[in-house]
Amino acid sequence: MKIVVSNNYDGPIYEQIKSQILQAILSRELMPGDILPSLRSLARDLKVGVLTINRAYTELESEGYIENIQGKGCFVAQSSEELIRNHLIGEARAMFADAIREARKAGAGDSQITDLFKQCMEEKING
Repeated sequence: MKIVVSNNYDGPIYEQIKSQILQAILSRELMPGDILPSLRSLARDLKVGVLTINRAYTELESEGYIENIQGKGCFVAQSSEELIRNHLIGEARAMFADAIREARKAGAGDSQITDLFKQCMEEKING
């Protein structure tokens, strides 16, 4: 996992770090049980303060994506599988909603949209 911090980003640095770690978890680059870099080593590598890394890790832990095991480090939580699943389904739902809005702009009714969805499913299954 490679984390890049940009000075051109409008938000706080910890949000960049948190976002990139979360994306690595969601994309399965990081799997449940994988250890994250220590606070100090990641802070040194990114040339940021330890408190910045701690804030990113603390938020990820409070959201259930990682767990801090005292004396051992931070790990991708074993229980994150359900969170990942729910997050990805939420993203898919948002994409469906966008697609439906676009189809409605084109004048498609419910039955046409349903047919379009079925066609896409058949193409995915057969292709």
